[in-house]
Amino acid sequence: MCLSFISHAQYDSKGDSIRSRFRPGAMWYFTGWRPAKLEKVRKYDRLIFDICYNDWVGDKDLFSNSWASIGFNTNLMFDIPLTKGNTVSIGTGISHSYSVIRHNGHLVGNDSTGITAWSPKLATDTYRKSIFGAHSFSIPLELRFHKESWRHFKLHVGGKIGYQTSAFSKYVTNKWLNRDVIKNYGFSDENTIIYSAHVRLGFRNWALFGSYNFNTLFSDPASIQLNHVQMGVSISLF
Repeated sequence: MCLSFISHAQYDSKGDSIRSRFRPGAMWYFTGWRPAKLEKVRKYDRLIFDICYNDWVGDKDLFSNSWASIGFNTNLMFDIPLTKGNTVSIGTGISHSYSVIRHNGHLVGNDSTGITAWSPKLATDTYRKSIFGAHSFSIPLELRFHKESWRHFKLHVGGKIGYQTSAFSKYVTNKWLNRDVIKNYGFSDENTIIYSAHVRLGFRNWALFGSYNFNTLFSDPASIQLNHVQMGVSISLF
């Protein structure tokens, strides 16, 4: 057992051992139906989860919303090596994002004017929290840089283009079993086509993540102008 632990601890991508050569992340001991071939290029970061703080910038200041504005991204990616040791690669695939922004105000769309406005919470308001949320499906494209060893530092720079759906505003009053929830779907000037840039910087299966949407949440120039921002941690399971 001691020899086994020592050999695993000293292993790098050019070592003689192949037990852990092709299996990063949670699926470290899985190679599929057949053993991995020696000449097979290592691939990383094919299933990535981003746990993010969601916010917006523009007409509202960054970090003006609740710290509990947490969302999740799920990224199923293909890792396409560009170099022999896969130190440079391209990542692409499909991504789903669920974003939640807990703010202290009203975000209301007017169907007759096509304008979406935000106003602060009034003293007469009875709700205890207000939420803006949305789902989106995107196609990401990344340029990936990392060291050859499986214990590698990595940098991913890329962007996404996709479609935002099911945008909603929600207000919650009271607590627990007596709580009332008012949920409204749809904004007349919602930007359904989204495009963003993102970056990941980390070590092995963990990374810091940041994303910025270039287009605003609402398209009408008279509406409140807000750009979606995400900051968080990424974990790669395979």
